[in-house]
Amino acid sequence: MRLDPLTIALENNFKPEKTFYFISGNEKTFIEKINTKIIEAIKKMGDVSITNIESINDFFDETSMFEDKKIILIKSCKNINQENLDKVRNSRNIFIFSQENSQKIKKVKNIFLNDKDSCLVDCYELDKNLKIKVINELIKLHEVDIDENIYWFLIEKLDNKYSFLENNLNQILGLDQKDITLFNVKKIISADTSGKERVFFSLYKKNKEIIEVYREKIITSSDVNEFFYYCKSFCHLIIDSNNEQDYSKKIPVYLFKEKSFLIDVYRRFNSRKKKMLLRLLSSTEKILRKENGLSLISGLRFFLNIKKITTF
Repeated sequence: MRLDPLTIALENNFKPEKTFYFISGNEKTFIEKINTKIIEAIKKMGDVSITNIESINDFFDETSMFEDKKIILIKSCKNINQENLDKVRNSRNIFIFSQENSQKIKKVKNIFLNDKDSCLVDCYELDKNLKIKVINELIKLHEVDIDENIYWFLIEKLDNKYSFLENNLNQILGLDQKDITLFNVKKIISADTSGKERVFFSLYKKNKEIIEVYREKIITSSDVNEFFYYCKSFCHLIIDSNNEQDYSKKIPVYLFKEKSFLIDVYRRFNSRKKKMLLRLLSSTEKILRKENGLSLISGLRFFLNIKKITTF
């Protein structure tokens, strides 16, 4: 079956009732958000442990009938077919697969779509109607009154990426009612769009300078998670590119001023350093999922490790 990601993201009482969840799409922050929400919902139902494996063939059922179920997080879609799903579906565990869209996973998505014990969750950037739905729900949750002019400004200016929208809006709704003015709203949104992503471009600075920039821009736990998604996006551009020409084409147009810097970063990477970067991302994501977020110090350590891999 197919499940609307907003059903998971916005409902506090969402109860996972399926064995398999396949989370896909092209919006990385939304995919991560749904991953986290499903894990949190499962934890509310009882004590569970989390196991990370590479593919479904790496799963080995060690759970007895008296043990609590496990959450199995699977990174790769490799070896997914109906036969392999049938082999593990009676293990009492819940399996969560997540992967961005590609030509390779079309058949895989159909398997989950047609399996009665599975949920397919596609995560894409929000259009205007979906932004309205998210904004309305979060305003309702915070029980805050919003001026009509501010409301339509938010719909127009908030990011189409779910986690960025949620982060900005929660900052605004966390203000005292008297402080929710158009001036303050504009200040929060503009500070966010020009801030966290830019920390990445201090990569070549001395550690002391990096720490100063980081402390200025990354203030809350939500800031850390958002910064991690930015860094992850930059890192995967490097990891997933076969050569400099391929990499150059993938650099977003809005980063045209930083293109030479990003190309220089890419030139410092070989296959060995790409593997090191991938391991760093994987270990940091484990912390993020286990702790439901990264601490300020974890985020800084993560970025300094990127610098170390890049420049050594």
